[in-house]
Amino acid sequence: MLDRFIWGRVTRISPEAPVPVVTFQRETDRIGGAANVAHNVTSLGGSAALLAVVGRDSAAETLTRACREARIDAVFLIDASRPTTMKVRIVTERNQQVARVDYEQDTPISEDIEDTLVAEIDRLSDRASAIVVSDYLKGGVTRRAMEAVLRAAHRRAIPVLVDPKIPHLDYYAGASVVTPNHHEAEAAVHLRVHSQDEARTAAEAFRTRAQCGAVLMTRGDQGMWLTSRDLEGALPASAREVADVTGAGDTVIATMALALAAGGTLAEAARLANEAAGVAVGKFGAATVTPQELRRQLSDESAGAP
Repeated sequence: MLDRFIWGRVTRISPEAPVPVVTFQRETDRIGGAANVAHNVTSLGGSAALLAVVGRDSAAETLTRACREARIDAVFLIDASRPTTMKVRIVTERNQQVARVDYEQDTPISEDIEDTLVAEIDRLSDRASAIVVSDYLKGGVTRRAMEAVLRAAHRRAIPVLVDPKIPHLDYYAGASVVTPNHHEAEAAVHLRVHSQDEARTAAEAFRTRAQCGAVLMTRGDQGMWLTSRDLEGALPASAREVADVTGAGDTVIATMALALAAGGTLAEAARLANEAAGVAVGKFGAATVTPQELRRQLSDESAGAP
């Protein structure tokens, strides 16, 4: 998806309705959604192939150029019947969001496009060390596509990481790691999460419900909770300042996937992902993290440890 920002200055309220009048200053585009996951991978020094469905429109052309500049190998399947998913945010000069307009269609992709998607999953997985599925309920993640991902990963003995949506929870059975936020975990297992004990219970129940290997549940300013068959524990939030949490989950799953692909343990990958998220939320909008920023964050955390 494409994230478009329209920046402006607010000095008065409209006489036509009780809404601010935004005087246009500039417009910027960023790659979002699964493309932001891929961008985080390449920003951290990895290689990423992106497989997604787009429309036949200018937003798709913008995404293609931006992915090329970000060193992402983008494979876009064109569905002329739908627009490329685009979120247009109107933002003031103080980084305050006034409104958001979404261009999207969330109906499932056609059988013909699904056939091509499955074929591309099989082709691209042959050179992958990990597979990430970013599910935004926009129609591209179907049961058959997810089965193809899990089949390819099993064949290659590589991890599958999923940023989930609860209506598709049954699709993810067999995934290595699923990364719900605590609201998604609460909805899936019908438990409220306020304390560490409740986080432990909800994460384990979510792992059972999703039939996955591990769950990394993000909890905002409460950090994360990691659970698997062999380990569990809390990771405290590491952010110094929070500017915007948009896209933080993309940074988490990208960092974790890259760490696992490089041979790291689950605990090591989760710690790196937690620290990378602490960097990302200090930036406005969907952001990426560099190795230098991550090293500095880890160094600062070590220096502050008792």
